[in-house]
Amino acid sequence: MTELAEKPFLYVVVCAAGIAADVSKLITAAQERDWEVGVIATPVAMNGFFDTAAVQAQTGRPIRSAWRTPGDPRPFPPPDAVVVAPATFNTVNKWAAGLADTLAVATLCEAYGLGVPVSVLPCVADALAAHPAYRDSLVRLRGMGVRFGEPYSGEPQEDGTRPEFGWERALDLIERR
Repeated sequence: MTELAEKPFLYVVVCAAGIAADVSKLITAAQERDWEVGVIATPVAMNGFFDTAAVQAQTGRPIRSAWRTPGDPRPFPPPDAVVVAPATFNTVNKWAAGLADTLAVATLCEAYGLGVPVSVLPCVADALAAHPAYRDSLVRLRGMGVRFGEPYSGEPQEDGTRPEFGWERALDLIERR
């Protein structure tokens, strides 16, 4: 547990996928499990993929998407765990390659060095998931101890509905020992 918070602190990294509109479900589930939550979003995710005002109100904290300037206070305590949901093709590949060009990916790269547990709910189209670089990235990240939930492509089922995105599964993965 962090020294700065009474409850364990969870970073939720949100990427630009349509399902991100429902990230409040993950935040609610985490809060019900007694986590404090701070959201870090990729820059593209900040452009209308989820309701940023509602998420800020729900967490009581600003959403982070850019680096703070030197001398600015840290808006979040250090994480006790990190969840990436939804995790996109681009973020997974950049993270595995160590390309920390956004605050979101830099946070993920740093989490490994800090020994912070990370769980991921990938949201990647089947055609992209077939790419060899993506498969290699999954192998590398799993080798680093990253815990993955079932892949979610968002493709409609035979009846035309979309399957549920398993938001709470990310917490289950983090909390398992």
